[in-house]
Amino acid sequence: MIGAGAISAQYLKTLDSLSGLRLVAVADLDRARAEQAADDRQGVRAVTVPELLADDAVDVVLNLTLPAAHANVALAAIEAGKAVYGEKPLATTTVDGQRILDAAGMAGVRIGCAPDTVLGTGLQTARQALDAGHVGRPISATATMVTPGHELWHPNPDFYYRRGGGPLFDMGPYYVTALVSLLGTVTSVLGVGTRMRGDRHIFSGPRRGEVIPVDVDTHVSGILHHRGGAVTTMVMSFDAVRTRAPHIEVHGELGSMVVPDPNRFDGPVEIFTLGDDDWTTHEPSAGYIDGQRGIGLLDFAETPTGVEPRTGGRLALHVLEVMEGLLASATAGRVVQIATSVERPAPVPLTRLDSRPGLRAV
Repeated sequence: MIGAGAISAQYLKTLDSLSGLRLVAVADLDRARAEQAADDRQGVRAVTVPELLADDAVDVVLNLTLPAAHANVALAAIEAGKAVYGEKPLATTTVDGQRILDAAGMAGVRIGCAPDTVLGTGLQTARQALDAGHVGRPISATATMVTPGHELWHPNPDFYYRRGGGPLFDMGPYYVTALVSLLGTVTSVLGVGTRMRGDRHIFSGPRRGEVIPVDVDTHVSGILHHRGGAVTTMVMSFDAVRTRAPHIEVHGELGSMVVPDPNRFDGPVEIFTLGDDDWTTHEPSAGYIDGQRGIGLLDFAETPTGVEPRTGGRLALHVLEVMEGLLASATAGRVVQIATSVERPAPVPLTRLDSRPGLRAV
């Protein structure tokens, strides 16, 4: 594991609980953080990044660095012959994302990328209901994420407002990955972006009251045209306070479906079809039960050779291009075509995590 910051706690919880993964080494620019993670776990060593990449015991590098470092760390791991599973986004630009996939192809190693929330019972049950035709042919969808900003709770929120951050690059991967899983690849986008103010005040932690600059759009609206014909309308904002809009809602010829929060692994799937008197809640019927951050890494490690992982690099690259395309469209004031395409990932049967076999060193 490279990177022992805030998100690592959630991954470590998963690594501690699943027999299919074994953590062997941790590296971080802050040696103390790496040592803290290692000291709490038997057989885990705190090392430097070069030492970790040279270690033959490491099969997969879990890349939990800041977004700006994702590409360089992934490329270094690939050069060392390691498979890489990273936090979202794959990189901060589509060019760098493509470099990662090209290098991995040349080296014969695989690339995986969060978010893995799409593998939980919430999104997978929604997908199964959609594929079963419960709402008919999909016509449109909406995706809404509204928050006043992460500086209200995060003690070091700087990177959320730098290149590779903002509401679109921070939370967009959850929504776009879910939408592609549900409705298929995106062929073109149209976006508009704004920012309410040029700086933010930190509200928590030892840096409380400190002012940080804003270098990215903090409110992005967009339209996604899916290859199958459906059209999605998105709103991603760090400038608004709250909304009652569903996180994702899909409308079809026969009905409508409320999809759970794509930043969670579970949640109710509600469907209203023609002739109904009220919404019907569907019980979980697909996905990893009691999912948690890191199940995508397990799924990635156990995917057979030659099969694209459900949270694979191709999907992450497509999601990255869609997000970058929305920002490019906002700047240019025109529709942007999406060059990459991807097949919907294989569905996840209803699965209990404690039943997963296998062992991979991470």
